[in-house]
Amino acid sequence: QVQLVESGGGLVQPGGSLRLSCTASGIMFSLSAINWYRQAPGKQRELVARVSRSGSTNYADSVKGRFTISRDNTKNTMYLQMNSLKPEDTAVYLCNAERLGVSHWGQGTQVTVSS
Repeated sequence: QVQLVESGGGLVQPGGSLRLSCTASGIMFSLSAINWYRQAPGKQRELVARVSRSGSTNYADSVKGRFTISRDNTKNTMYLQMNSLKPEDTAVYLCNAERLGVSHWGQGTQVTVSS
């Protein structure tokens, strides 16, 4: 059974930091590209960051220089370190793993940036 379980969301003040984690089971994690998406109310789902099997990374322009995606294949876990958070970063964040055209999703974790 495939499971991706996120943790680490919450309420943070503008300028603060959070680290999201997503632990996968039932998939070949080290052979998968991994992604973090987010979806704010009334908006389309947005790709925030991606790391390929080889470790190359890509970021949405809106988060470059503030967010860092990483993976630990020994723990089947992906991370999203979010610094200098802004109110517009408020959204449900979802982890995603892709391999050979098959995509698996976590349930999402809420991140709210507000004073």
